[in-house]
Amino acid sequence: MEQVKQKSRYITGFDGLRTLGVIGVILYHLNPAIFAGGYLGVPIFLVLSGYLITDQILRSLRIDGHFSLKQYYGKRIRRLYPGLLLMLFSASAYITLFQQNLLKNLRSIFVTNVLNVYNFWQILHGQSYFDRFANNESPFTHLWTLSLQGQFYFLWPLLLILLLRWFSTKKFFTITFLVTCFSAVLMALLYNPHLDPSRVYYGTDTRMFSLLLGCLLAMMWPSNNLRTTVRRFDRNLLNIVGTVAFVGMLFLIFKMKATDAFTYRGGIFLFSVLTTLLVAVIAHPAAMWNRLLTNPLFAKIGKISYGLYLYQFPVMIFFESKFKNVADHPLLYPIVEIVLIFGVSWMSYYFVESPLGKGDWRQLLKQWARPSHLLIEIVLLVIVFLGSVGLIRDNGQAVNADHSPLAQKIAQNKSQNVSHNQQALKVIKKNQQVHNHRQVKKWQKLAQKHPVNQRYQKLGISQFDLQRAQDLPALAVGDSVMVDGSDGLRAIFPKMVINADVSRGIEAAITTLSNYKDQNALPQTIIMGIGTNGAISEKQVVQVLNLAGAKRQVFWINVHVPTRSWEKSVNDLLQSESQKYHNLHVIDWYEYSQAHPKWFYDDQVHTNDQGSKYYSTLIAKSILKQTKY
Repeated sequence: MEQVKQKSRYITGFDGLRTLGVIGVILYHLNPAIFAGGYLGVPIFLVLSGYLITDQILRSLRIDGHFSLKQYYGKRIRRLYPGLLLMLFSASAYITLFQQNLLKNLRSIFVTNVLNVYNFWQILHGQSYFDRFANNESPFTHLWTLSLQGQFYFLWPLLLILLLRWFSTKKFFTITFLVTCFSAVLMALLYNPHLDPSRVYYGTDTRMFSLLLGCLLAMMWPSNNLRTTVRRFDRNLLNIVGTVAFVGMLFLIFKMKATDAFTYRGGIFLFSVLTTLLVAVIAHPAAMWNRLLTNPLFAKIGKISYGLYLYQFPVMIFFESKFKNVADHPLLYPIVEIVLIFGVSWMSYYFVESPLGKGDWRQLLKQWARPSHLLIEIVLLVIVFLGSVGLIRDNGQAVNADHSPLAQKIAQNKSQNVSHNQQALKVIKKNQQVHNHRQVKKWQKLAQKHPVNQRYQKLGISQFDLQRAQDLPALAVGDSVMVDGSDGLRAIFPKMVINADVSRGIEAAITTLSNYKDQNALPQTIIMGIGTNGAISEKQVVQVLNLAGAKRQVFWINVHVPTRSWEKSVNDLLQSESQKYHNLHVIDWYEYSQAHPKWFYDDQVHTNDQGSKYYSTLIAKSILKQTKY
């Protein structure tokens, strides 16, 4: 049988796989509503890293009898740090000039990224991967995966070499397999559907199974031992396995959302297994998948994939902080962002990463001594200078991300909602529906002698309506916008259960509504505040209405989210569906708030104290108008 005789071979199809991975991540960050599982590009990089590094080490040990750690670490440093440092200094320079609200923690972020422990810092300081509102987002959020890979690059070779001295290859494989399984199980156990999953998403302990699957593959499937000629049956089997793995990966990329419970209870592990199978097939010279994923375009994108990953999030965060009307340009702005990402990444690769990565310092000095490089040198010096100014200006106090005014307000309202809901839910479960026609005199009397919520009278709600609102049971299911505005709703509707949470999408809202139905806890009035975090389909609206039933009134608050491309589609759908169903009423928050940017925090999505009053007022007016007594 013919074998590959060279010590190593460049598997060009891996460039294609890297391209798919980085494009998936970029598209996810641009529009998670459409590319729901684009974040799964990360496990692709992790599996590839595990396979290639382990294959390199084992090949060297097998052929040369030793592995040069000095040469390996030198190459890793030259490969990783020029691009990383340039991005960190560039982003810091931009923050220094144009977005100084992000100076806080900048020095800690810089240092922890250089030390490859940034994902631990994110966990300790409450950094959410999923919340990109209120200008509290960080352009460095995505770098958690580079820290995870950095930890692997620098620690795994030592562990591999040492453990192979103590254990046989078979025992070492078994140990690695058990740790892989432990990591996947730990992710499932630590996941809590009621909490932000960022801790599980960032953790080295909960994410290393993707890396270790690649390592296991390298032990079973060494690239230089794979035969170029195999039986037709074996070749067809390889191609079928590759096709099934590829199709399965695409399906999950379009369907598996980062906030779904299945994602953490086996979903990411399943995707990593499929990726491992595809990597194995691409690596085999007799299979077709290496050729399918090899072309000049993928080769060029694969070369700059590291830069693409580095710069995609800073470009998006900085761009969207200046151009907040993304909803008005759902195609143009993403195209502009993609062009910027590719342009910056190309310059980073050809002017910094590639020259420094080669390590030929004499040639590099000659190259940089040319007059044509003078402008580039000046630009780089300015970037480093401004970035350093930003690092110096940071006061060094590591402040939890949840300490922004909006985050504090959301946390406070969420806590108060929990205690408030306990009493309100008892009313609904006991079916203490008020016979409103018997209460008119009571409300009239209370309106005269014991007025409540008088500040809302100035906003157009009569004292009589404010009195009957005190006796109206209701259920509100929503996202962070509803959490933000819930203090007013609690005051107006003390018998309203408010179940709202940050980053909630329509699927989670439907599950929540279904749970209340199972508890026999659906009142006659249901309010939905969903659509901020992603698009809604007609089928999902129908699901909500079916759960509510024809006799209940469903009030759906449309969205004011100018920084997201799905704003118009959500609002148009709700308006269209309200024409079909007599019990679906749209509360037009979008139109009501459109001319009032001062009602919002800087993200133009969440209401400040002034906006919250108008938010709750509009909801109350809409409900009381439709509710008979």
